[in-house]
Amino acid sequence: MKKEEIILGIKKTGLMAIVRVETVERGYEIAQGCLDGGVNVLEISYTNNNAGEVISALKKKYKENLLVGAGTVLDGTTARLAIMSGAQFIIAPCYDEGVAQICNLYQIPYAPGCTSYTEMLTALKAGASFIKAFPISNYYGPSLAKVVKVPCPQVPVMASGGADFDNLAEWFENGADCVGLGGLLTKGSTEEIAANAKKLRNIVTDIRKG
Repeated sequence: MKKEEIILGIKKTGLMAIVRVETVERGYEIAQGCLDGGVNVLEISYTNNNAGEVISALKKKYKENLLVGAGTVLDGTTARLAIMSGAQFIIAPCYDEGVAQICNLYQIPYAPGCTSYTEMLTALKAGASFIKAFPISNYYGPSLAKVVKVPCPQVPVMASGGADFDNLAEWFENGADCVGLGGLLTKGSTEEIAANAKKLRNIVTDIRKG
């Protein structure tokens, strides 16, 4: 898939599962549950040493049915290794010029974590496709995207932290382009994950219809 198609795919789904797993088998269980519930975007965190293996396995099994990216990517070397493993997008808790350069070189969407307008605009100038509002999502809550977009409506906001069934609609009402979730999309059985994913997708679909 081309860079533009991946960006559009992430925005269309609007939800991203933030995944940290010890085994490929558990990665399959989570991915299947998410897909069954309508969430086809997964971030595999590089806080686990096997992240590249999990990304490669998921892409091999699910192919174009699943958008799989790498998370917690802190340097250019890790970014390249993730891309070579099949990562279709790169996410990080902070902005790094080396990561931005690698993502631009390979035409991969980059979503660095930013906490200020200075960081956000610096990242966008460097080619970032999304701004991961981290760790300020928990601080601002559902109003975060509105806070960011009132003065800078062009900023594509990826929220991470603080979203749940009760407030998810508000995140999108206020302009979030994508919302990342951990426990709701990664804990429990495949069937439990699928049920949560379906409920979350219904919320997104309903708010966008309105």
